[in-house]
Formats: sequence, structure tokens, C-alpha cells
Amino acid sequence: MLLPWLTFVAFVLVLLALDLGVFYRRAHVVSFREAVGWSLVWLSLGLAFSGIVYGCYEYGWGGLGAQVDPVDGLVNTGATAVGKYLTGYVVEKSLSVDNIFVISMIFASLAVPAIHQHRVLFWGVIGALAMRAAMIVVGARLIAEFHWVLYLFAAFLILTAVKMLVSRVEHVDPSASTVMRLCRRWLPVTDRYHGQRFLVPAGGEARPGATIWLLTPLAVALIMVEAADLVFAVDSIPAIFAITGDPFLVFTSNVFAMLGLRSLYFALAGMVATFRYLKPALAAVLLVVGGKMLAAEWLKETIGPSFNLYLLGVIASILAVGVMASLVSERRRAASLALAVGAGDARGRSLTASAVS
Repeated sequence: MLLPWLTFVAFVLVLLALDLGVFYRRAHVVSFREAVGWSLVWLSLGLAFSGIVYGCYEYGWGGLGAQVDPVDGLVNTGATAVGKYLTGYVVEKSLSVDNIFVISMIFASLAVPAIHQHRVLFWGVIGALAMRAAMIVVGARLIAEFHWVLYLFAAFLILTAVKMLVSRVEHVDPSASTVMRLCRRWLPVTDRYHGQRFLVPAGGEARPGATIWLLTPLAVALIMVEAADLVFAVDSIPAIFAITGDPFLVFTSNVFAMLGLRSLYFALAGMVATFRYLKPALAAVLLVVGGKMLAAEWLKETIGPSFNLYLLGVIASILAVGVMASLVSERRRAASLALAVGAGDARGRSLTASAVS
């Protein structure tokens, strides 16, 4: 039973080692083209892994597919496991977009140099994976022992969705956050960046033979990114448990969604403000997932064991509508702005001509 876990963890560690030790061994500014290319690579890996999931659960490789899923009470076949994995992957990927917006504000408030942002995100993802793994283990145990916890998760997701819909706060200053204040108050922090370093010696001696170490602003950015992910994990982990209680499916879908977060950030950071209707779409996704958790038994009886595939279609449709509506709105806004500028230029030329005459 441990073989699939050990194999997957080893595979992820190899990918991370290649990422930091080969492809990003030298710090550089990640271009939009490079970010899109890597986003497609991570997306392809995440989708290709669904074939591994199918084989494991259809043929019982590594002992997977032999346990009852505590969420729907069914033993996962290859097809149902793939449906749950892909649904979880899409949900986690879509919810990470909100995380990208917060990360971009953290980097802006701390003036993190673009050349060092990838390093912060790399170690941020490592910490996020560790935190989520711990939360998944605890959550899976709770659901297995106390099925009613699912209803608490559902209520939490619905409340979160309502909060997202009614909240009017668009911008938060990360430099004024509790995490930032605690860092400044309780930790020795230097005001200057020192390349890619998170710690630098202060040059003083706390006692003979003991160097005083200071956190650089890059380390503060990393702490704030980790804190932000912890907050978002509180939303996303219940969302994935609404789809499946199988720890392997929950963990692997989370990991692949998180692995692509860095490249997705560099691809979308400059365009997050463009997708104005994405936040309501994400809220609608949480409402659908929370409602599915509450009505799981009825859906299973009405639609059948493959109802998670329909859930995947609904979620993908909601996100597509949010993105399309945002793009249409942005295009109309740009057209209106162009007309206003053109009208202003024409009025200016007219006034100039009248003054000359």
C-alpha cells in the first residue's frame, strides 16, 4: 500500500530537484513566454497522471482501489477515480488563482525583485505541500472516523462562497498584515535585499563564537506567502474532501495543482485584474461543491456513481463562463476608453483650430 505513495513522492522530489538544480540554477526574470511554456508542461503532467490513476484503481496496483471511499461509500474503479482526481485537480487549480492575486500584492508591497521571485515561490510551494499533506492526513482520518464532519465542511464552503460574493474588499496591504507586524516585532529583519539569501550575518556577536543572523526581506516574503497559503488551504482542503475522501487522490491532485502554481503566477500575475468575474465564478464553484457534499447520497441515487464526472463538467463550465465574461468586459472597457480618448483628441484639435483662427 505504501509503494504508490513512495513512488509518487520520489517522482515529485525528482521534478523539484530538476526545477531548482537544473532549469532555475541561475536566478533570472521569468518571461511570460517561459511561464506559459512551463504552465503547459505542468498541466500536461497533471493530466497525464490521470492515466496512472486509472491503472492503479482499475487493476489494483499498489493496493489502491480496494478501499471504500468514505465520501460516497463506493469502491473507486479506474473511471471513477480518474473523474475524482480530475475534478479535484480543476478545483484546486482554480482556487489557486485567488492565491496568485495575494502573492502578487505581497511581492509588490515588499518590492521583491523579479529576478528572485521564483526562489520565494519554489520554497513556498515546498512548505505548502508539507502543510497540505499534514492537513490531508488529519482530514482523511476525521472523515473516516466521523462522517458527519463532511457536513461541517459543506457548511464552511458555502459560507466561504457567500463571503466571497458579498465582500467588497479588493485590495489588502500585506505590509500592514498581522504576519508582517509579528515579523518586524519578534524577528531580526534587515531592510536590504542580499541577492537570493534568506539569512545574512549581522556582523555582531551575541556571545563569543555565536553570529547574529538577520532575516532578509526575501525571507519575510516567504513567510507571508506561506501564511497566505495556509489561509487558502483552509478553503481548498475541504473543497477536495467534498469530492473524494481517498487520501491518495486528494494528495496527488493537490500536489499537481500546487506544482504548477509558480509558472501560473508568472503567466497570470500581470493579468489577474483583467479577470474581474473570476472571483464570482470561484464562489459559484465553492457553492456547487458544498451543495454536492450535502446532496451526495441523492446525487448518487439519481445520476449514478459517475456523478462526479458531471460535477467536473459543471465546474469547468462555470470557470469558462467567468473567464469569457471577464475577457468580454475587458474588451468593452478598452473600446470605451479608446472612444473616450479619441473624442478627447478630436475636441482638443477643434479647440486648437478655433484658437488659431
